[in-house]
Amino acid sequence: MNIHHHSVLIFSPHADDEVLGCFAFLSPRAHVVYFGVEDRPEVSRAQRLEEVSRSAAKSGFQWEALNHTVNAYRAHELITPMERLIERHRPHTVLLPQPSYNQDHRAVHDAAITALRPHDKNWFVRQVLVFEQPDSTLWPHGGEREPNYFRPISIEDKLHSYSLYASQVRGHRSPDLVAALARWRGAQSGQAHAEGYTVKRMVVDQ
Repeated sequence: MNIHHHSVLIFSPHADDEVLGCFAFLSPRAHVVYFGVEDRPEVSRAQRLEEVSRSAAKSGFQWEALNHTVNAYRAHELITPMERLIERHRPHTVLLPQPSYNQDHRAVHDAAITALRPHDKNWFVRQVLVFEQPDSTLWPHGGEREPNYFRPISIEDKLHSYSLYASQVRGHRSPDLVAALARWRGAQSGQAHAEGYTVKRMVVDQ
């Protein structure tokens, strides 16, 4: 794979986190990694992967799904796969989830911080951003910083992409809440609607 073939690498703990947290980055230049997609009594893994396929077809991003056990991710088991992904894609930007009350989000966040450390042999990612989610703003895990990086979005497009995850639309991340958060982040950044991120690292060319 050519360097920067995918300039954005998104570490998504579960299917739909990428739409909820970093829709602004979903494009043909993005590669999304889902760390686990599980069977549930009400929806099968195959059905959920079909939802991913529909979302990817709409936004144009590439994706892959790993097989870690949902609700039991172990950070130390994610580090090496992440390092290999970073080396394979050599991205300019990596997006990782905010550590929230969800244990899988914390595991992916913690593993990514290790995988993205300054290192003399690992690919150096110039821009590392942490994305938020509606439910994590309702019940913060603790120590969150206010967003300091914003990207405008079309809320209609974001809600349409979210609707493709029909099995995942829930009250604590309802379309109304998604829209309200986007409006709030837009008001903070002078936009109609936006997504907010926290900068972990940003290296700017002179």
